[in-house]
Parts: sequence; structure tokens; C-alpha cells
Amino acid sequence: MSVITNTTVIINFAAIGRLDLLRRLFGAIHLPTEVYAEILDGQAEGYTYLNGIESQIAPLTTDGWLLLISQEGDEELRRYGTLPAGLHRGEAACLAIAGNRNWLLLTDDRAARAEARRQHITLSGSIGCLVLAVERGVSTLDEANTDLAAMIAQGYHAPLTDLGPLIKRDPQGLG
Repeated sequence: MSVITNTTVIINFAAIGRLDLLRRLFGAIHLPTEVYAEILDGQAEGYTYLNGIESQIAPLTTDGWLLLISQEGDEELRRYGTLPAGLHRGEAACLAIAGNRNWLLLTDDRAARAEARRQHITLSGSIGCLVLAVERGVSTLDEANTDLAAMIAQGYHAPLTDLGPLIKRDPQGLG
């Protein structure tokens, strides 16, 4: 399944220097032009952890894994236009695209998550990515909890501080 992200997840992982974890989990992630504009706004506002992200965005670089995309077709534009006014441009673009193309949406934004659930869009967020990293063996539970603590220290309002209860264990207790 293709993956699309809004700014919140990018910010959480960039703020702790762990964008590489998203790349290892998903290979490629789609980034709407509206989200890229929000990233540029963040750079202009002084969020230095966003500096250099252009080196990871295709087509701005040939080996980029963040794939810059735009809304396409009448259905995505119609969906975008009917979304609640309180959503930011990036969240609205992600919802329109994910809903139309049946993609996984990564967001930590409360309003965007509520709208995704209302539209039955498959979604996850920063915590879900950290859990997935443990379940796939990309990170240990201690490493993921350290990453979560670092996100919280950077201002992420997480509903928990220990990912352990969220990790799915295999029947033999090995996972």
C-alpha cells in the first residue's frame, strides 16, 4: 500500500534526527506539494531540523524517497473542497489523496485523524510508526521508547510514554 504523510509526522521524526526510520519502514512516502509548502514555511520560521530535507525529496533530487505529488483529477479536487475548513492545506491534501487512492495516511493531527476515521481512510501516526519499527525488527523497544521520549521533549503531545503495551507479540513470545 502506498503511504502519504502530512507535516506532523515529518516534523516529529525530523526533530529527533530520525527521518531514516520512516524510510526504512516504508521505502518511499508521498508528500503533497501543500505539505512541502508547510515544510518551507517551517524552515523560514527557524525550525532548523527541517533544513536539508530537500535532499530527500524527489524530484528535487534523483535519489529522493519523499515523493512530491499533487492532487489529480476531479474527485481529489472535489474531496479537498468538501473537507472541514479547520484543516490545514497539507492535511486536507493528504486526506483527499489518501481517500481517493486508498493509501495509508500518516498524521498526528487530531482533526485530520478524526476526518480520516469518518471517511474510513487507513491511518497511522508517529506512535504507530515507532510500534511498526519494533514489530518489524527495525528498532528495539528501548530504541523506540527513546525516540518517543525525544519526540515528547521536542513538544510532541503523546498519549503515552511506553510503547510496550502496543507491541504485538508472536504466539511463542519471541516478538
